Amino acid sequence: IFSFLLVFVLLILFHPVLSIYINTLSSTESLTISGNRTLASPGDDFELGFFKTISRSRWYLGIWYKKISQRTYVWVANRDSPLFNAVGTLKISGNNLVILGDSNNSVWSTNHTRGNERSPVVAELLANGNFVIRYSNNNDASGFLWQSFDYPTDTLLPEMKLGYDLKKGMNRFLTSWRNSDDPSSGNIKYQLDTQRGMPEFYLLKEGSRAHRSGPWNGVQFYGIPEDQKLSYMAYNFIENSEEVAYTFRMTNNSIYSRLKINSDEYLDRLTWTPTSTAWNLFWSAPVDIRCDVYMACGPDAYCDVSTSPVCNCIQGFKRSDEQQWDLRDPSSGCIRGTPLSCKGDGFTRMKKMKLPETRMAIVDRSIGVKECEKRCLSDCNCTAFANADIRNGGTGCVIWTRELEDIRTYSAADLGQDLYVRLAAADLVKTRNENGKIIT
Repeated sequence: IFSFLLVFVLLILFHPVLSIYINTLSSTESLTISGNRTLASPGDDFELGFFKTISRSRWYLGIWYKKISQRTYVWVANRDSPLFNAVGTLKISGNNLVILGDSNNSVWSTNHTRGNERSPVVAELLANGNFVIRYSNNNDASGFLWQSFDYPTDTLLPEMKLGYDLKKGMNRFLTSWRNSDDPSSGNIKYQLDTQRGMPEFYLLKEGSRAHRSGPWNGVQFYGIPEDQKLSYMAYNFIENSEEVAYTFRMTNNSIYSRLKINSDEYLDRLTWTPTSTAWNLFWSAPVDIRCDVYMACGPDAYCDVSTSPVCNCIQGFKRSDEQQWDLRDPSSGCIRGTPLSCKGDGFTRMKKMKLPETRMAIVDRSIGVKECEKRCLSDCNCTAFANADIRNGGTGCVIWTRELEDIRTYSAADLGQDLYVRLAAADLVKTRNENGKIIT
């Protein structure tokens, strides 16, 4: 028996194929700063433990990529409640995880009350980087008592969801670090707004809108420059009675990819391949600082990077303040050249557009574009309409009854969609068809 154990230990120590990971924490165990113990996920992709910042020497519990030499944190538990010295313990108390500091004072807790404290629970770091609390005899995801994926910091990992869990009444959003060496909550957020109209993502700076993704069109958000043709990644937007959320997954597990909101006001897509020596910046949003800034051109105006200046009035509209526009301040936007009469009005078709903000829009997914046009004409307050979904030739109906805000046009062939803006008959462009008949 002794010989067998000796051989087994030697195999573990020296055989490159075999490895041991510990990814669970029982109710009788703990992690401490001084003990220098960590949890490793199955597959060794992620590691959880205590770490400290370089310049301020404050301690945090976090998760990082285990196989990457460049330490990259993807989640921080006590980001706004750091430990100020090397005294810290993570343990299970009842059905909660707690971090204790000096004098066993609690500095952070999962703080949930669900479950029966008589049932033993464990904390587990899953293969996808999700840190969960569950009953020891229940591995089903629906039975998790708590999970870190519900409380993102600045990073969205594959299989995480960004948006609303309607069953839990929870909005999951990203918040930047204060700076590169301070994981405390910064002033940049990226979150989904589903209060009215169509769901849209907003980049917020100190609570104010700085960038808008545009609504989900059935294929993508125009303001999130994902590429549907990538062979190693797939992403999706889920909208049903239980959740409204964006998510992505990797089809090639040798490639790491993540979304990160930065303190410099950008949402970045970063990738790492087996041959990488640094994270590759795949794209950043906002893409164009001239036209992707929120409300860059004011109401009833649109932004076009191919024109100078980039801000333009919609056909049938004119600058509301010429002097202000001449000073390169288009924030006052545009006003109609001719008021709508509610009779004889028509539409100008604007191609390849980022749809206006939909917070006050009316959405009906049961009708098509022809019915949408009729409904708009029958409502004297309607100012524009568009398809809600661009798939299958266009379905659904979005109607605006107010000023059109935060619009831009795209030059790329696969971006933007048709927007039909209502105009008085006098402002419609008239042309002759092949039979010589005047049409609008």
